[in-house]
Amino acid sequence: MILPSHDAAARDGQHEPDFRVLLPRYTVAPIRQVGRRLLMALLVMVATVFIVYADRGGYHDNADGSVDFLDAVYYSTVTLSTTGYGDIVPHSDSARLSNILLVTPLRVLFLIILVGTTLEVLTERTREQWRLTRWRSALRDHTVVVGFGTKGRSAVQTLCAAAGGTVREKQRIIVVDPNPKVVESATAHGYAGVIGDATRSDVLTRAEVQKARQIIVATQRDDTAVLVTLTARQLNRTAKIVAAVREEENAPLLRQSGADAVITSASAAGRLLGLSVLSPSAGTVMEDLIQQGSGLDIVERPVVKAEVGRGVRDTDDLVVSVLRGHRLLGYDDPEASPLKATDRLITIVRARPPAEG
Repeated sequence: MILPSHDAAARDGQHEPDFRVLLPRYTVAPIRQVGRRLLMALLVMVATVFIVYADRGGYHDNADGSVDFLDAVYYSTVTLSTTGYGDIVPHSDSARLSNILLVTPLRVLFLIILVGTTLEVLTERTREQWRLTRWRSALRDHTVVVGFGTKGRSAVQTLCAAAGGTVREKQRIIVVDPNPKVVESATAHGYAGVIGDATRSDVLTRAEVQKARQIIVATQRDDTAVLVTLTARQLNRTAKIVAAVREEENAPLLRQSGADAVITSASAAGRLLGLSVLSPSAGTVMEDLIQQGSGLDIVERPVVKAEVGRGVRDTDDLVVSVLRGHRLLGYDDPEASPLKATDRLITIVRARPPAEG
């Protein structure tokens, strides 16, 4: 199989966008943002009116000489807006001092509120850079998912369901995809995302793949999956890489590229279809087993102390395989029993209810 160059891969994807990192954010509705700022501006106005009216004797109105409540509101309005017609002026020392120490800071605060949107735009990049720096410093042993199509979404859902569906587990997943809309959809669900071509090492570095514990390659094309796996393995020699391919003939190439496990999506779907034809109930059970978080789940767990030295059939769970080192032994394999402390069991258990928070 001839692998395309980066330029060819970019043409297949229509264009190669500049990579960006998107962290999950929880936005406030625009109407609420406007309402909040209007309320703050109103509070500043009320405070200014109160200050002026409380010391109304220290102000002089060129029209009638005295200042009433309406004059206090009028003076506060033109003062906060920096209009300053000069028809009402503070003439006592206390009024001038309150203008210096109280009214002037309130005027500055009022102007900040009015131009808050502009200031927010100016500070957004600094705030986002600070979030990225803090996020990178705390990120390790996470999961990088390359490709957020049907396969990638299903893989992420399974990981979260296995962890109880907690927000903390979502924060440990980073999605990499060249489509900005796909990454924005991922961040809307609480995952961090990187926009870019994952065959490039600088894009995977943005996803901190060098510190990842596991990498899921779920691209649309098999040749892209090979390039991503090669790049990821060069950046991280110890991470567990699981890749999906469409054609079974490409599976050996993925393993040679550094994948620890390769799933052939077309063959797996075909086998499930055939099983469902032969036995619809068996097909339903198999589909339930691979759907984490409902009905029955397949889980891997260590051997507990009470199970050491016992047979596979003597455990409380339904054991289907025993993982001993790099060997996978069937439940009926004579070498599987007795169990050792270093073994890991592949069992079928009842699904746990999702955790909250």
